Amino acid sequence: MFQLLPQSEILTPYSTNPAETVEYICSYIENYHCENLNVDISYMNVLDACFVSTLCSAKHYIKYPKGKINWKISSEIIREFNKDLELGNSDYIL
Repeated sequence: MFQLLPQSEILTPYSTNPAETVEYICSYIENYHCENLNVDISYMNVLDACFVSTLCSAKHYIKYPKGKINWKISSEIIREFNKDLELGNSDYIL
């Protein structure tokens, strides 16, 4: 018998305020089991996306040191900016 796997959910915080977005994602990490997480921040500008992905990756790493976050981003610049700050749990997808 075949079993369908659930589709991977993508967390999309629609706030344009980066502090609210960080709070939303960190709250999600605290309240739900999300060792592997997909987050869409492609609507954010480069600086806000760097801010959000850096802080939330740190929060996620504290709870899930072997987990991964897949960040859907709008620019390669975000990946380049964060490459020296990475904890090893972030992947950036254009």
